[in-house]
Parts: sequence; structure tokens; C-alpha cells
Amino acid sequence: MTDYLAIYLRDQLALGVTWRALARRARDNNQGTELGEALAQVADGIAEDVRTFEAITRALGVRPNPAKVALAAAGERFGRLKRNGRWVSYSPLSRFLELEGLAMGIEGKKILWHTLGELAGLRERLPGTDFDELLDRAARQRQTLEPFRREAGTQAFVAKK
Repeated sequence: MTDYLAIYLRDQLALGVTWRALARRARDNNQGTELGEALAQVADGIAEDVRTFEAITRALGVRPNPAKVALAAAGERFGRLKRNGRWVSYSPLSRFLELEGLAMGIEGKKILWHTLGELAGLRERLPGTDFDELLDRAARQRQTLEPFRREAGTQAFVAKK
């Protein structure tokens, strides 16, 4: 394994922790709704993806970089401070930005699984890891959130008369 792959894995783990935190926050912000149920399903899937990714890094002998993980988690929390059109409450823009961020993270995860399985050659090195199922799971997560993302965008950007 190259040093570049180890660096890539550490960086991706930090991002995965960030997406997991975002998914949980979005789930909590939408509890008791159909969106909240969808986000609970997606948040559980993302948490499983992070566990799978951690298992991959352990199998390759790559230890996580706690500083990168901590900085990524802090960045996710810091991002909550940005203006969302309201000073203290959740807004339609907040919902849309959470869903948009999750959509981007899921698309990035699809690229990650492809990169690891094909470009890094891990499909052969880790035959117990089903990269096709990981790609399919990411596609299902994206499909689950897409109608809600579109509706949230409409709610946030289309002026009501």
C-alpha cells in the first residue's frame, strides 16, 4: 500500500465522520415527520458505512488520524453557526442545506467506493468487502433523500404568495 492511499483513507474517514454527524443532526431536526423517518434510515446507513470504512482501514493496517477526525467534527459543528435566514430557529434553508450536504456526501461516497474497489485495487485485496453492495446502498440512500431535497429546495427558494 502506498503512503498516498493511507493519507486518502485517513482523509475519507474524517469526511465520513462529518457526514454521519450531519445525517444525525438532520434526522434530529426533522423527527416525527416523513422526512425524519427517511433521514433516520439514511443516518443508520451512513453510520454503517463509516463502520465498514473503519474495518477496511483496519484490515489495511491504517490507523486513523485523531486530529483529522476531530477537526472534521469541529468543522461540521462550526458550520452550524452560519446564517440560515433566521437568527435562532431552524429554517427552510437549514433543511435544504442539510439535505444538499447529505446528497453531496452520498455522491462522494459512491466515488469513494469505486476508487477503493477499482483504482486502489481493494476489490481483490479485500474479497470480503462487497463494493457493489456499498455502491448500491449509497444509490438507495441518494434515491431516498432526493424527493425531500427537491421539496426542501422548492420550499426554501420559491416565494409564497
